[in-house]
Amino acid sequence: MPKNSDAPPSLAIQDGRIRATYWIETPFPLEDAVAVLAGEQSCGTFTRLPGETDALRAAASAVVERLTPLDSVAQPSLPMRSLPSRLGPHPRYQRAEIEISWPFDNLGASLPNLMATVAGNLFELREFSGLRLLDLRLPPSFAQAYPGPQFGISGTRALLGLQGRPLIGTIIKPSVGLSPAATVSLVRQLADAGIDFIKDDELQGNGPHNRLRDRVDAVMPVLKKHAQRTGHQVMYAFNITDELDTMLHNHDYVRAAGGNCVMVTVASVGLPALVHLRKHSQLAIHGHRAGWGLYSRSPHIGMEYAAYQQFWRLAGVDHLHVNGLRNKFSEPDASVIRSAQACTRPMFAPPYPGCEVMPVFSSGQTAEQVADTYQALGSTDLIYCCGGGIMGHPGGVPQGVLSLQEAWEAAVRGVDLEVHAQTHPALAQAIAAFRS
Repeated sequence: MPKNSDAPPSLAIQDGRIRATYWIETPFPLEDAVAVLAGEQSCGTFTRLPGETDALRAAASAVVERLTPLDSVAQPSLPMRSLPSRLGPHPRYQRAEIEISWPFDNLGASLPNLMATVAGNLFELREFSGLRLLDLRLPPSFAQAYPGPQFGISGTRALLGLQGRPLIGTIIKPSVGLSPAATVSLVRQLADAGIDFIKDDELQGNGPHNRLRDRVDAVMPVLKKHAQRTGHQVMYAFNITDELDTMLHNHDYVRAAGGNCVMVTVASVGLPALVHLRKHSQLAIHGHRAGWGLYSRSPHIGMEYAAYQQFWRLAGVDHLHVNGLRNKFSEPDASVIRSAQACTRPMFAPPYPGCEVMPVFSSGQTAEQVADTYQALGSTDLIYCCGGGIMGHPGGVPQGVLSLQEAWEAAVRGVDLEVHAQTHPALAQAIAAFRS
């Protein structure tokens, strides 16, 4: 299976080339299979063409920068066509890690064409029984061409006036079905309880039962009055995922109502739409990664988050979901932490912007995972989102929010969670209710 390095990639791309690291598995000779991949994803095809001069190949060919053999297995990890007889009746499937580079001039600073180059037809090549994109290194031209996050970590903190601790957040639940009136009733409870961040569920967009504009009209007066009364600004990420024109109009509606954040499901709207929204936007953009499992569920195909998140950071999200520890999905904890670390690691060296974004921990999160999250990440630069972990607290919404505040207070101070719970009843109730 692919091995993941904990070491951050080098930021410097001295020669201006685009570089991608892959894990591969093939029954063909390694050098032959990798040459096919490099040709397919640059100027080559299955045969040499009359117009494919040596000069053209020298200028446009992908280059195999590194090929590191790993282990081999007796059976293919993915289905394959019938193999050529020359490979014998029982071929071994050799695994390797490779680095491929492309000339920048092959595509220019274009995220859609970058996706087609580093994660396009290569996944279909018959030479491979496994292929996974592990990481990307991009030349600074991409930082010059794309806006990147408008707010990111520091800007999000500035919008809310919060420093030194994570943003405690939640998701409106039930996911869909609530009316605007029911939504705002829950928002009022959450704001009064001291929540920092609230988001629509990715399934709650602009359906007839709860139109986005009706939701904005209901929610924003409550949050504005709360801020005037308490001085505590709550960030609400309204889900504006939709057709491009509708997204832009709804962004403007949220802004005019005094909102500070919109949410999009990044894979649903796509790179060009997100870039267009970012150029138009005056609000923080909360990026939901629904659909990520298509790329990540199998270790033998798809891409690592270290590569995936770079597209969306350059396109302009300010926050990006990374799952959570002991989550309700299939992703292991180590992958979750790598994803979060990748979001906060600079993509480019100065003087270019690093494009760091706020990682969002979500999916089955409660006070019980807080200490492990902080220990593993070593930072409070995150949004810690709990749906059931707040709404399902035995003491109700106020105690659910308080339990998370108490858990993070203990984690940052280095106090054992169980010890802290002895004098903090809300935290004690959360541990008893949610610890499996």
